[in-house]
Amino acid sequence: MCLAFYRYKIEKYEDENLDENGHVQAYSNHSASVNSVVDTQSVDTEACTDCSCGKNPGGGGCGSAEDSNKIKKISMLYGTTTGNSKDFAWKLAKEAEEEGFEYDVNNVANIEAEEFLPQEASNSKSVLVLIIPTYEEGTPPDTAKWFYNWLEESSTDFRVGAHFLKGLKFAVFGLGNSEYKDHFNTVGKNCDKFLFQLSAERISPLCLGDENPVESKNGSIEEDFAAWKDKFLTNIQKRNEKEDFKEEAVEEEEEYESDSESEQEQSEDEGDGLVDLEDLGKVMVKAKTNSAAAGDGAPKEMLTTSLRKSLTKQGYKLVGSHSGVKICRWTKAMLRGRGGFYKHTFYGIESHRCMETTPSLACANKCVFCWRHHSNPVGTEWKWAMDPPEMILNGALEGHYKMIKQMKGVPGVLPERYAEGFKVRHCALSLVGEPIMYPEINKYVDLLHSKEISSFMVTNAQFPDAMKILKPCTQLYVSIDASTKEELKKIDRPLHKDFWERFIESLKELDRKNQRTVYRLTLVKGWNADEIESYAKLVSLGNPDLIEVKGVTYCGTSKASKLTMENVPWHEEVIYFVKKLVEKLPDYDISCEHEHSNCLLITHKKFLVNGVWNTWIDYDKFHVLYRDFEESNGEKRFSAVDYMLPTPTWALFGSNERGFDPVEKRFHKKRGVNRNDVIANMGC
Repeated sequence: MCLAFYRYKIEKYEDENLDENGHVQAYSNHSASVNSVVDTQSVDTEACTDCSCGKNPGGGGCGSAEDSNKIKKISMLYGTTTGNSKDFAWKLAKEAEEEGFEYDVNNVANIEAEEFLPQEASNSKSVLVLIIPTYEEGTPPDTAKWFYNWLEESSTDFRVGAHFLKGLKFAVFGLGNSEYKDHFNTVGKNCDKFLFQLSAERISPLCLGDENPVESKNGSIEEDFAAWKDKFLTNIQKRNEKEDFKEEAVEEEEEYESDSESEQEQSEDEGDGLVDLEDLGKVMVKAKTNSAAAGDGAPKEMLTTSLRKSLTKQGYKLVGSHSGVKICRWTKAMLRGRGGFYKHTFYGIESHRCMETTPSLACANKCVFCWRHHSNPVGTEWKWAMDPPEMILNGALEGHYKMIKQMKGVPGVLPERYAEGFKVRHCALSLVGEPIMYPEINKYVDLLHSKEISSFMVTNAQFPDAMKILKPCTQLYVSIDASTKEELKKIDRPLHKDFWERFIESLKELDRKNQRTVYRLTLVKGWNADEIESYAKLVSLGNPDLIEVKGVTYCGTSKASKLTMENVPWHEEVIYFVKKLVEKLPDYDISCEHEHSNCLLITHKKFLVNGVWNTWIDYDKFHVLYRDFEESNGEKRFSAVDYMLPTPTWALFGSNERGFDPVEKRFHKKRGVNRNDVIANMGC
């Protein structure tokens, strides 16, 4: 049947089957189709004894246990510019129906990938087929950009977890033109690789369809698809019949080779492949050796050309030679009206207007629970070439706004919040590394405040001298990862030999600050969750305004960490720890909770005014106070209570909302996978 006739039937069906949002309703061979309509409510279960529809869960046939692992459904996704991918998807759908399979067909522009793909992964009887072209300069079609970018980011972001799509069976058909050699089927190759990196199972080899008839293996892209389609369906049938289908798949792999494994080998051999943000230690050692050999004496850049290339692949926007910015998943969530991160609950931050960045990718610790695996560029002092703060901030804002712009057209994004996203109001200096190491950090903070951007600075308590001269931040954090010298050495793995003395002195410097100060405790079950007495003693040294207590985030396995999901405390266990700690702190009490982030807030009682907690921040008032401080050369001092605001009732500990803003729409992911295979709570 010609493509034109298929397109007529497709458009006819889609016109008749739009849902309330204007999207095409997916269907199977037991629901409305191009050719027929079957009433699913009147299925005769006795007549289903020998079929594979799944409508008869009791007794034999489709509901029998022996068929539980057979593939019964083919779920097709397509991205398209000219309509060819859609045509191919429906061609496969038609043949799937003839072969007795259930099926559905969806445009990737009409799905929520973060919900749809895990649901597919949880269905052992389904296989996903992705049909996607490569467009200009190796990019996906406009309608598929969100899907492609989400898949790419998820595959390289350890906050998502390497086993996110474990259980998903998939196959990819790419459309391209070999006349464009540099970008031939780049999108299809990458999607195949991204799915594989998320632990999905490739049940049929990647096929690189070629619109160039001279180079096409079968004479045309239509014939390429037809040949791949036949072998794909044969593989499924043989799999269902429990025959040895692997031999043909291997043979086909030689003809249409996926480059995911070869790319991995290249990265290991040549050092210019995908490298994790903090997997820079070995490369830095090599760079240092080469620098010494050169003998030019000038400080070297922190990031080499190969590291820039690899970090860009991960979705980072690199700024200058030592800084970076990346959009937070909570920023995306709030743009879509799905709630903000715990700082929204505790302090009133607008998550969709928050930029997460760092002026220093380097650090003086190698913490076992760092959310970026392996070793990062480390040092006990600044030893690299230094970029000016103006360039870093402007570059960070530019990179952040580019990532916000990519959210245009994403399903669910609220127009008013999308517009607000282009005016950053908050800066979380917590992306990675140690921001306070940057020698011009005071100037950087000045620039933030001059643009009326609040500053949330996170430190690891290893640079007390820098803390001493640090200008007022909106909120200054110290990470308290352990309460004893022995445990701190085990968990943070600091480089400084006098790390404990530096740690204690940093807490004392925190006590001397007038602005809002925070202890951030990360609970690691089996490591530091039983040291309540020791933590209480540390509180007396720094006297912080606030204490955030958060369960550790499990980021998957790595060579650098032996943590497992067993080390992630349940929320009830975090609550128990917090209550016990508060018993030792007469000047503090529990104020707020964000259940989704597994996090609670302990607050000094000076913020409890007339029985009302005041943990939120008056950001406009802070900027006025900071300007007065600067213009008076520091004589007009101000304190944390000068810019506090009442906390809303939904954010309080014990509320029915458990810290979720009722203005937002709660989104529950349906994963259906084992707790050990997914990331725990994720947050900034």
